[in-house]
Amino acid sequence: MYRFLPAVEMTSNDSMNIAKARKAIEAAFDVYRNRLETIPDEQFTVTPPGGGWSYAEVYSHILQADLGSTIAMERCINGTAHPTKKGLNLLGRLVLFFHRFPPVKVKMPEKTASKMPVSKISKEEARNLLIKCRKRIAEIAPLVNNALPQNRHKHPRLGNLDAVNWLKFILIHTKHHLKQLDRIEKKFLHT
Repeated sequence: MYRFLPAVEMTSNDSMNIAKARKAIEAAFDVYRNRLETIPDEQFTVTPPGGGWSYAEVYSHILQADLGSTIAMERCINGTAHPTKKGLNLLGRLVLFFHRFPPVKVKMPEKTASKMPVSKISKEEARNLLIKCRKRIAEIAPLVNNALPQNRHKHPRLGNLDAVNWLKFILIHTKHHLKQLDRIEKKFLHT
């Protein structure tokens, strides 16, 4: 089952909190990796009873989203994101303040879904994507302090995020989908 991973408070140019966020993301990736080994091979790509995403689709989504978020974060760090005074929208401020998504199910925007289609990946593909995500976070997180706060990249729902916000988003989003894995597990246990 999902184990609690602590929230991390972060502000711009706070290297200690950025290091804590990186460790928390790594801890979440550890949970995903350990979880992957406990999921029966024959269930990994199966749509659970009652519908919804399979384990494979959750892994596909979260790992693609994390990789995409690291690209956005890198653009903010490198200054290739457009400088803007526009920041987070109300939802973005709430999500980053409370370190969680609202307790309602939300569908991924069509534009985002078309760029990152969710698919039933294999367990080996999930392992490889986890390794790739870990590597990207290890490379990029130490550079977050170099980013100018006005360099922001637009998130489809949360507004314009700077590099610190993108790192926070990766942590929040990654932890959020652990709960979805719990729901899938419960569906299989109750059949």
